[in-house]
Amino acid sequence: MEYLKRTTTCGALRKGDAGQTVVLNGWVHRKRDHGGISFINLRDRYGITQVVVDADAGQDLKAAAAELKNEYCIAVRGKVRPRPQSMVNPEMATGEIEVVVSDRQILTRCETLPFQIDERSDAKEETRLKYRYLDLRSGAMQYRMRLRHEVAFAVREHLASEGFYEIETPTFIRSTPEGARDYLVPSRLYPGKFYALPQSPQLYKQILMVSGMDKYFQIARCYRDEDARGDRQPEFTQIDIEMSFVKRDDVLSMVERLFGHVFRKTLGVDLPPNFRRIPYDDAMELYGTDKPDLRFNMEMKDLGDIAARSTFQAFQDALAAGGAVKALVAPGKADYSRKQIEELEAAAKVYRAKGMAWCKLTAGEGGAAVLEGGASKFFAGEGAPPGLASELVAALGAKPGDLILMVADAKRKVACQSLGAVRSKLGKDLGLCDPKRFEFAWIIDFPMFEWNEDENRWEAAHHMFTMPQEKYHATMESDPGSVKGDLYDLVLNGYELASGSIRIHDPELQKRVFRIVGFSEAEAQKKFGFLTEAFKYGPPPHGGIAPGLDRLVMLMAGDTSIKEVIAFPKNSFAVSPMDDCPSEVDQKQLDELHIKIVEKVDSSEPR
Repeated sequence: MEYLKRTTTCGALRKGDAGQTVVLNGWVHRKRDHGGISFINLRDRYGITQVVVDADAGQDLKAAAAELKNEYCIAVRGKVRPRPQSMVNPEMATGEIEVVVSDRQILTRCETLPFQIDERSDAKEETRLKYRYLDLRSGAMQYRMRLRHEVAFAVREHLASEGFYEIETPTFIRSTPEGARDYLVPSRLYPGKFYALPQSPQLYKQILMVSGMDKYFQIARCYRDEDARGDRQPEFTQIDIEMSFVKRDDVLSMVERLFGHVFRKTLGVDLPPNFRRIPYDDAMELYGTDKPDLRFNMEMKDLGDIAARSTFQAFQDALAAGGAVKALVAPGKADYSRKQIEELEAAAKVYRAKGMAWCKLTAGEGGAAVLEGGASKFFAGEGAPPGLASELVAALGAKPGDLILMVADAKRKVACQSLGAVRSKLGKDLGLCDPKRFEFAWIIDFPMFEWNEDENRWEAAHHMFTMPQEKYHATMESDPGSVKGDLYDLVLNGYELASGSIRIHDPELQKRVFRIVGFSEAEAQKKFGFLTEAFKYGPPPHGGIAPGLDRLVMLMAGDTSIKEVIAFPKNSFAVSPMDDCPSEVDQKQLDELHIKIVEKVDSSEPR
């Protein structure tokens, strides 16, 4: 039997449609029976409409209504009528009308649900991922998928308006070192050889600049074989962008215009025309991270001279070793218990801090500020210089009722990062992270190289194709640690949203960078030969950036997990509970690929 095909959607009808006969298709969201009248909330992607089987309906209609259960897929024909004023539902877009059913069909039935489909599901994540097709029916997931679509469309719309070409790059590429492991694809035609799935289109977008494409973008799928880590996904999507004949400010301004358009078009939010710019060194000193959450202040201060004159030996030792003592003030939190302070200290220890000192500021006689508890004795106790406590309070801008927190370490970076973790935890604990507030910032002037203590060598902080800032070109080999790269990250609300750089277009400069990070010319030729070959033929100055689409939509939706904005994500162990992937394959497939499965050897067993 041919089904009743919809003439409108469950989100379209309004009071002005009263009197029309319509057909709706959708799922039974809720059903209520009152004195012989059945009220059914019918749902599709567009909204919910209340349909009614009246008391004077025929027995067939009443019997069919009695059979209905949640998530039955049905079709109904009926007349639109206004609801009585007392029954208007202002929470529903269709809340002024209802459809009186004259005909109905059950298109498909639904078995007992593993969880109730509502605006938001309270089912466990593993259950939601196993039955993702049901989870995607919820109002919250429908909103997120719509938002993701609208963001992607707005990106394409704006970049096309600025003259960018959308160009696809290969999914099967040569394996190149980019930080994480590659996902490898064995070649059936060439036994023993492999394609790799791209961790990013980095080399190809640079070659497109050599090709004269000038402005390229792609909403690109990327793949990284990383160990299971919380909110990472083995496959993700980035807005990949590259431009020729540009400097850093050109790229940053373009992204500011792009994001301004996306937020205005999708959320109705106006962003500032220019985002704050913070040098990397300042970000570490003030916030203890290169992705600071700027929705709250709570900047860290360097105690330096004050800590050196205290009687706390741990402070003096850290400073004598060339380290630092960093402090911040938790406003109005002098009432924190020892347990709460220990929880903050635990956050610091994750970043290798040996401990965290604290003291509370209370109002003494005449309203004078008094240090109490914890490390207060080292600033106000016996042996401490007179007035040192007052100097501490003044330097930190603390007030009675505040809690002062301090971390010292012989390594300045450890002190900064550890107290930065405490700052981040305080921001969440104190409710200072409003998900509807968007605070962007550019982090600039990153170190070009980082020292790898495990391998005893320099390595690229971002990647090897980043342009070192010109003022460091002469001293790169003699002092790699001081070199700043033409690098930039875009951060939003404590997350890194995008990373980019101006690229090296001079082959000789590229060779120098390869040598600093321990890449011989032969190895560079083997790994990146097709890029270095292209760079022999007049490459233009160029640069780019790659905002993460998943993370962008997550933050716009007010969520904290990218799984919430990906239709079919993997769980935290890189497994898909819905289709049980990854899975075994049959021997025939392995034989065609000349692959043999070797059982993992337990290294603890004697050989």
